[in-house]
Amino acid sequence: MTETGAEMTYNAVYADGSFGKVLLGELINKGGASGKIYLVANKPGYVAKIFHNTAKSQTNRRKLEAMLLNKPNFAPVENDGVQYTQIAWPEAILDDERGFCAGYLMPLINMDEAVSLDHLMQKAIRKKLGLPEKYAYRIFAAYNVASMVTSLHKCGHYIVDLKPSNVSVYRSNMLVAMVDCDGFSIRGENNRYPAEFVSEEYIYPEGMSQSCAEMGEEQDKFALAVIIFKLLNNGIHPFSGMPRKNDAEMLTIQNRIEQYHYAYGLWPDSYQEPHPYSLHDYFDKATLELFERAFTKGGRRPSAYEWQEHLYKLMHSLKQCKKNPNHVYFTSKGCGLCMTEEKFYHDLSDIKKQKQTPEKVRGIEVSELSAEKVQKNKEEKLALDTKLNKITAAGIAAYMLFFTFLYKILEPMAEPIIQIGLGIQAILTTLLLLGINRLFHKYEDHAPLLKNKTLTDMLQVYALICIIIALVSINDIPKNLLDLAQ
Repeated sequence: MTETGAEMTYNAVYADGSFGKVLLGELINKGGASGKIYLVANKPGYVAKIFHNTAKSQTNRRKLEAMLLNKPNFAPVENDGVQYTQIAWPEAILDDERGFCAGYLMPLINMDEAVSLDHLMQKAIRKKLGLPEKYAYRIFAAYNVASMVTSLHKCGHYIVDLKPSNVSVYRSNMLVAMVDCDGFSIRGENNRYPAEFVSEEYIYPEGMSQSCAEMGEEQDKFALAVIIFKLLNNGIHPFSGMPRKNDAEMLTIQNRIEQYHYAYGLWPDSYQEPHPYSLHDYFDKATLELFERAFTKGGRRPSAYEWQEHLYKLMHSLKQCKKNPNHVYFTSKGCGLCMTEEKFYHDLSDIKKQKQTPEKVRGIEVSELSAEKVQKNKEEKLALDTKLNKITAAGIAAYMLFFTFLYKILEPMAEPIIQIGLGIQAILTTLLLLGINRLFHKYEDHAPLLKNKTLTDMLQVYALICIIIALVSINDIPKNLLDLAQ
């Protein structure tokens, strides 16, 4: 046996009881835990999934028989002359030469033409992969997923591990492409063949105490609602948001689901606020009510068919945005996509401005806190202080010379000074001393020497003494006192 599957032949058993031979061709996917995928050399348009081992041969056979007898009505769709298979449902059971169930035959889905549903939700990824930016396409993709789930539920089958990475859509038309159907929960004639896997962030709250085998339609209804919410809301999960308290416990998405912390409902959630760029405020009222039922405690979750019907109506009532041809909107509130984009770019502009504004620690720019910068600033300050001290010392010398010779300066004005009287002279002296005191306080931050209170007090006392001497001399106070004594 070679990796290409050359000359490997299996007996195909079809749903109508007919038989055939299947010759494997090229290996196209080593597959996951369950098996490998080969092209079928003698049946173009089909592939074979061959299980890694035959230990579960009887269980696999019974499950595949149930799938063959209860096939969902989801026929291939033709678009522009090309036929698109949307679900890789088993067409025949493949037996090996010993009679063991070795795998199954299914239609080929060209995954080169499809992308994971995850890739539709983020603008950056859509741009990178060259996916269409039209918002209406995402609504159509949501409709197609709901239609697929509806078709499966009508047959009593459940996907269980329903999440965006397990669903693909064709790039050109947003039709669903779904593989690995043997992992679904399948309804048999008398019993059920359970799913084996389920993924966190998509498990319904009541399912936290259940095993995969116990999960069914409620799990699918919840996971489908999450997928639709993310498709309509630019990839935002309905249970993600901004915790209201900075010191709040950081819950995982699944923890928030378990505790019903739905942030986008009719009533505010106690734990978290909505994502700042959420579109939910611009959703149609009926859409919000369906999400409310899907995500709040005690609500009757919408069925896949309800979502299918609602999304169909939504697609046929969209309003075209006049600003952006890729945008559509739902209500008279206007284009939520435009509003959130404007908010995003405004916030981005604010962030850029903040980055351009120097960061400060205690009023000092962070860029100024390097050792070299600190040393340089220290040296520059020392040089400036030295210069200011020299200027201040010169000013003090001039100040002292002025008051030393004050009596000589005032001699020519002796007559007017005597005429105003001693009372007015005393008042003017007080005002002059107050002015000197205020001047020293005003410039003490600029002149280091003036921060020395002892020095400034001495300078003010010196000025007072010089003023008294000058006034005593001008008023000839000793002579006047002698005249008063006589």
